[in-house]
Amino acid sequence: MPELIIIMVIALIVIGPQKLPDLARSLGKGLAEFKKATEDFKHNIDAEAKSAEEKEQMAKLSEIKPQPELDKKPEHAASAADPQLQPAGTEAEKKTA
Repeated sequence: MPELIIIMVIALIVIGPQKLPDLARSLGKGLAEFKKATEDFKHNIDAEAKSAEEKEQMAKLSEIKPQPELDKKPEHAASAADPQLQPAGTEAEKKTA
């Protein structure tokens, strides 16, 4: 606190009492704009992190979710098409015996 008082006294002497309020007003506006810019930056970073987290969760869910198997044939279709796949005691086995 004592350092701030010394700085203010020096600023008052160097700048003068007429221009000091204008300088303080400009400094206040600059600080307010800087604060707003940092809050916007922080908000954007948080939004990006949340978006990346959601994408990661969606990727994990898609890995966990079973994919439909398109290459698999139904059992009855496979057995009718290939006599070797038929169970023992079927007509195909009787014909070869």
